Amino acid sequence: MIPTEPPVLLSEEQIRSRVAELSHRISRDYADVPELLLVGVLRGCFIFLADLARALTIPRRVDFMALSSYERNVKTPGAVRLIMDLRSDIAGRHVLLIDDILDTGHTLRYLIDILGARRPASLKACVLLRKLARLEEEVPIDYLGFDIPDVWVVGYGLDYADQHRTLPYIGVVKQ
Repeated sequence: MIPTEPPVLLSEEQIRSRVAELSHRISRDYADVPELLLVGVLRGCFIFLADLARALTIPRRVDFMALSSYERNVKTPGAVRLIMDLRSDIAGRHVLLIDDILDTGHTLRYLIDILGARRPASLKACVLLRKLARLEEEVPIDYLGFDIPDVWVVGYGLDYADQHRTLPYIGVVKQ
């Protein structure tokens, strides 16, 4: 049974402060770029992406992708399937992938590989949370919110069985 209010791992204030820091760095790094395309990985990134996009001071657009991961499938561990692709061509554009959590690294590696093949002017990644203990694949993270322990987290877009996504903080649940 999941508690009504999961214990806090990262407070609303900690998240707000880190998003402000990230948006400042991203705005500075892309100051000379005509436009930055933020590509959110649905569904967990939606709150993080919205807060980050509003805090940026540079021209930007937003698009989304959706993926399905089969990491618990013994036959194809780490397999990822594209469910929804981008609506626009990214060739020659500056692209920043926005993801909620880096766990094994398989999903982000898949995205970097398929988007990189589409010839963007640049391709970087921004991840809110990273679980170093679970990382199986080296993937470049250009902007990182927080390193966290190997626990199941909810809130700020992340869920457990489609619950707790809209919590304003990141909490821990026991499975």
